[in-house]
Amino acid sequence: MKVINLHDLDGTDNDVDHGNWRSRRFVLARDGVGFSFHDTVLRAGTETEMWYANHIECVYVYAGKGTLVNRETGEEHPLAPGTMYLLDGNERHTVRVEEDIHCACVFNPPVTGREVHDEHGVYPLLTEETSPA
Repeated sequence: MKVINLHDLDGTDNDVDHGNWRSRRFVLARDGVGFSFHDTVLRAGTETEMWYANHIECVYVYAGKGTLVNRETGEEHPLAPGTMYLLDGNERHTVRVEEDIHCACVFNPPVTGREVHDEHGVYPLLTEETSPA
């Protein structure tokens, strides 16, 4: 069993600030459970282009307001508390943030925590030895 408070992650290697967003990672590849789990805040007034070519991501918005844009189709979807979106087709997408968006995110395969978006918004597929859950 693993129990962590969000603020236990503050200032650790699991606390990643990328300017437009801050992600605190509760569960990473090294935990060996087959997914990673993050609490992420996308900052108001920002626009972030992403493309998880190597991962499936599920996002649940629990606070804030913005718009999700599918760059492949042009479709726009409002983001507000209670909204979930699943990037199960490796869609290129943009998130436009009106009010800080707080969300819980799950990645499969799990991220290691060392990934950085490249110029296309892609996380590389990194692997890591795992420890028993």
